[in-house]
Amino acid sequence: MGVVRTDDSLRAEIEEFRRMLLSCSGVVLKVTIEDENNNRQITANNRNDYTKDHNLVCVTSGVSFVGIAIVKQLLIRGYAVRIVVDNQEDIVRLREIENAGEIESSRATSNNLLGVVVAKFNDRQSLIEAFDGCCAVFHTSAFIDPSGLSGYSKSMAEIEARAAENVAEACAATPSVRNYVFTSSLLACIWRDGSNDSLAPVVDHNSWSDESFCSSKKLWCALGKLKAERVSWRIAEEKGLKLATLCSGLITGPRYYCTNPSSTIAYLKGGQDMYAHGLLATVDVNKLADAHVKVYEEMHKTSGGRYVCFDNVIGSPDEVQRLEQETGVHINMSSHDVAFRFELSNRKLDRLMSQTHRCA
Repeated sequence: MGVVRTDDSLRAEIEEFRRMLLSCSGVVLKVTIEDENNNRQITANNRNDYTKDHNLVCVTSGVSFVGIAIVKQLLIRGYAVRIVVDNQEDIVRLREIENAGEIESSRATSNNLLGVVVAKFNDRQSLIEAFDGCCAVFHTSAFIDPSGLSGYSKSMAEIEARAAENVAEACAATPSVRNYVFTSSLLACIWRDGSNDSLAPVVDHNSWSDESFCSSKKLWCALGKLKAERVSWRIAEEKGLKLATLCSGLITGPRYYCTNPSSTIAYLKGGQDMYAHGLLATVDVNKLADAHVKVYEEMHKTSGGRYVCFDNVIGSPDEVQRLEQETGVHINMSSHDVAFRFELSNRKLDRLMSQTHRCA
């Protein structure tokens, strides 16, 4: 049973949150709410501030583990950030994050701006309104099985693909958006029929998982990531949208496994085969966030592209055991070291990350 609040109390809570952010960290908040007729409204305060700022970028699901890390990296570099959430509860979550000091960089200087907008991923028009005035969009959102049992279901794969389609279409339809950065997964690169002797031994940004193989093996998370990235590239090519995608390994970092068990379970489905082929890799969330910003800044002089992002390949039974202990997910593996058939490569991203950082 939930608690029903009036529109006045909800508006009062949002205004209180806005004042709190302003007093704590020089933050400007823009929130959309729905009236009793489900018509979206935008708070009058600071309505025009965002359209004037060519350094404003948007991050979807900015209260997620990855989203928070990307927001922090963007604020450190002096960007103004608008967070898109799909429910009012995430606004409360953002308040908790701010109070806990998890976005400390927003307090570093009064020049940093942080805003939040509520928009639905199944409502393209609400996304266009949310993106309006932003020069770039970072789409980080993931969809997890609400039951929390399988971690990710076949229906969630379709939902994630449709959401990615809506986000890409909204980016293409928003005049201010020039660049789009999409968080994909290494799962979209590695799942192919291993019995095919013609497969290249190196798996990198040019490698794609096979959709029929993912479906036959019921690798629903891989299927969702694959279809979401595929549809993003299709729309980008059709609409002339500049796109970059980052195919991330299993995300690690403080408290990640205990706060994101469903996504971890979903990623590790088929972990035994990933390990056996040398394709089980992890990435620290802060490195992933840094890579997002570096890739975005590189887009100022390139047409975008696809990148593989990981910082460790699980290469021994001892490492597998540590991963099992950290995640609570059992990976049935050989008790002996194996000769891996494939080699993961992130050389393209490594070259970019090794370059001297340039301010946008």
